[in-house]
Amino acid sequence: MNQTKPVKVLQVVGAMNRAGTETMLMNVYRGIDKNKIQFDFVSYSKEESHYDDEIKSYGGKIIKLSNTWSIKEMVGKINMHGPYDAVHSHTLFNCGIANTAAQIAGVKIRIAHAHTTNDSSDSLIRKIYLKCMRKMILHSSTHLLACSKGAGHYLFGEKGVQNENYSYFPNAIDYSPFLQQDNNSEARKFKMQCGFGNNLVIGHIGRFIKAKNHLFLLRIMQCLLEKDPSVKLLLVGEGEEKKRIINEVKKVGLEKNVVFAGIRTDIPVMLQCMDAFVFPSIYEGLGLVLLEAQASGMPCIVSEAIQPEADLELGLISKQSLDEHPRIWANRIMEVVGKKEKDFLKITRAFEEKNYAVSVSIAKLMSLYSATSGGTDENYTDRLI
Repeated sequence: MNQTKPVKVLQVVGAMNRAGTETMLMNVYRGIDKNKIQFDFVSYSKEESHYDDEIKSYGGKIIKLSNTWSIKEMVGKINMHGPYDAVHSHTLFNCGIANTAAQIAGVKIRIAHAHTTNDSSDSLIRKIYLKCMRKMILHSSTHLLACSKGAGHYLFGEKGVQNENYSYFPNAIDYSPFLQQDNNSEARKFKMQCGFGNNLVIGHIGRFIKAKNHLFLLRIMQCLLEKDPSVKLLLVGEGEEKKRIINEVKKVGLEKNVVFAGIRTDIPVMLQCMDAFVFPSIYEGLGLVLLEAQASGMPCIVSEAIQPEADLELGLISKQSLDEHPRIWANRIMEVVGKKEKDFLKITRAFEEKNYAVSVSIAKLMSLYSATSGGTDENYTDRLI
């Protein structure tokens, strides 16, 4: 490999909006030496995404696809904007399309990365699709990464996670902004603007999609109001389900108690506004925002769908079943309020021990991206048949 040129990597994503996978990638991208490694991004979205301008400021390209199922178009984009040393796909089962195209284009390193434990359908057609795409992923990828054990099993199957090229990859997070004392003063300003006063604030950060279970969160809120009529719910994020949730808030008369903050760049401040973080997801690959919440010392009440890798073992994670009545959740929330972790050294040590630091992720990815081979395609394919 010519060492005078930076290693060139193509990241394949749905769109670079503010979500867990995308934030993890930006944490890495901000931290790498751009003289040694450079990222371009394939986006499946025709719209501008939240991180696009920042990516361009670092010299990265945003490459749009008109047909996300076209291997031919993907090969063309790789050849047009390459050559690439590695293609790193983050698009669930569609990773098979991207990595097959990369294989045809002669890209040596082809990574499929698992970020979730489920999706929205279990129809027969969907099951057939998953089986075919999983086989495609295993045959075209030189490396398989997963943010949690559950995510790895879901995307790669039992055979995939037993492969020698499969490995657990902790999500990269720059936790230092969440430890800053400045967040407290900014949080007070925001709470004043929202009219929170000294009221109890329960929070959630995440896209408005069915998997995040906002409707259940509203049921919990109704139960909390029986205990404290002044409690507030702070919702940060955007998404396809937001309009539905807004209508539900109006329907049940919670307009004075629920604040929709939209997409925010000051997540550390948003977390400091909260007294407890509630995360009743139906499924999650990991839940990067839970790492951010723990970095802020925030007590978190989460569903059993949350992967064990997300728990930093700081005593901040409390799991509840979604089968339990929302009142049980409300009771548990009231129990943990006021029990923030204020020992920042302890928090820092937990992140380092769990290998969630950005520096660790960058070192591992640099090793993968810079590899000259992952075994021949023929031998790798033979191992998977």
